[in-house]
Amino acid sequence: MIEKTLSTHCAGRWLTILLRLSVFAATLQPQAYAETAQPTNREQAMRVAMLVNGESVTISLENNQTSRDFVALLPLDLTLEDYAGSEKITTLSRKLSTQDAAPGITPVTGDFAYYAPWGNIAIFYKGFTYSPGLIKLGALETNLDIIRQPSPLNVRFELINH
Repeated sequence: MIEKTLSTHCAGRWLTILLRLSVFAATLQPQAYAETAQPTNREQAMRVAMLVNGESVTISLENNQTSRDFVALLPLDLTLEDYAGSEKITTLSRKLSTQDAAPGITPVTGDFAYYAPWGNIAIFYKGFTYSPGLIKLGALETNLDIIRQPSPLNVRFELINH
């Protein structure tokens, strides 16, 4: 009888511990999700208009130092040239910061990127292979067909204020 009482008592303690851990874990999960799922105000504000032949393309920018350094150059008038049958490129007047940047990316259609070794920006109208030194600045939200037009393209980049 004493063994049965001890066994029941131990099982009850374990059940209490497990229930408390479950409640604790449940309170942590939503908070972790809320911290990672919600964009910051700065991320929402980082948008650029690219004006091409009277049409506007919206580019949403990544929240990284390289993108912020690009925004510091705006407004900016540039000429885009076709490169490798997959992207339009242009050289900037100065190199951008690569602080805390990933070592490279595999660009997809619509990516707006900075190629650090050459100091140029690239807008991809076709995907491409992994490229060391390529840093994603953002992505085109609208009107990708403009980038497929024959080169050269005279463009103006302007910050969109909200």
